[in-house]
Amino acid sequence: MKSHSIVMLRRNLKHIARNPMSVFNAVLMPIVVMLMFVYMLGDAFSVGVDYVDYATPGLLLLAVCYGLGSVSLAVNADKTKGIINRFKVMDVPPNAVLTGHVIASVLTNLIAVGAIIGVAFLLGFDPAASFAQWLAVLGIVLLLSVATSWITVALGLVAKTPETAGLVAVPLIMLPFFSSAIVPADKMGPGVKQFAEYQPFTSIIEALRGLLNGVPAAGDLIPALAWLVGILLVGYFWASATFKKQA
Repeated sequence: MKSHSIVMLRRNLKHIARNPMSVFNAVLMPIVVMLMFVYMLGDAFSVGVDYVDYATPGLLLLAVCYGLGSVSLAVNADKTKGIINRFKVMDVPPNAVLTGHVIASVLTNLIAVGAIIGVAFLLGFDPAASFAQWLAVLGIVLLLSVATSWITVALGLVAKTPETAGLVAVPLIMLPFFSSAIVPADKMGPGVKQFAEYQPFTSIIEALRGLLNGVPAAGDLIPALAWLVGILLVGYFWASATFKKQA
């Protein structure tokens, strides 16, 4: 199982390297968004602190989500081209194929997150987090990346065509914009405000924000971890069950 997963990971990394657009979407696009909101529009937002300090936690989540579209496309391509069935005939363990996509996505996301943090420091980011709190931030980002990758793998498997596979990840990519990533939820209009307050990404962003500010709150961390574990379990079992049915 382990050796098969490593082979699948190498295969997926080679595919990513041959597709510069996927690298752009996953790594460079979050940086463009950060420069747009923090450097160009930051003074337009009144959030009580330096805007780069407020926005960075949400942009970390955006960095994870921006690479998801290429994951669903890659998984769907394997399905529609019959590659998954070939692996099945070759007696490759089902989870090895899917795990290769997930690990490749996580590695790409970590590069994007590292780039976002680097640019944030260049723009004046000044976190108060301790070493232990930085480790907690890394843990949440990793769990977020794994959870959303499994959901995206499942969406890629259920999509009928590559065209629809490119669209199924759009809600996950857009969801952070309807959270507290860019502005506090209480500054939003009716309806959107309530949605932003109770959707999962807001809890995750607020947990990251509290950790980076050096004042983590159990009221943010517990819901965030509950959402992340729930998303991970749903994505993993959904993807595994769908793969077994289709292969």
